[in-house]
Amino acid sequence: MDNMEPQDDKELWDVLGRLPKPALSPFFARNVLRKIRQERAHFERVRNWLSARKIVGVSAVAAVVVALALVTHYPGPRTTSSSDSDVVAKIDPQDYDVVADLDALIAWDENSVWEDRPTL
Repeated sequence: MDNMEPQDDKELWDVLGRLPKPALSPFFARNVLRKIRQERAHFERVRNWLSARKIVGVSAVAAVVVALALVTHYPGPRTTSSSDSDVVAKIDPQDYDVVADLDALIAWDENSVWEDRPTL
């Protein structure tokens, strides 16, 4: 909008002339500076809360919590009991021969599947 001259709209300028001029408080500058300091202090509080020392501490606590959750949730390695080793010691040598014969039988059966057989 172009600059308005007093002769363009006389009534408007008369009304504007009767309004009191805005007066600033004598403490205006002090209040502005206080607001600026308060905002800076707020920013510094947030920045201090996110400091490296606190982030390292929080991440260490989080790692300990995760480790405890994993340890309590998953059982430890299964230990062999003495009864398991006794079972292995009690196996008869003849059983090994039977297992070897079974392996040979399975191998023969797998090979014979591919041979041509008459269909029924």
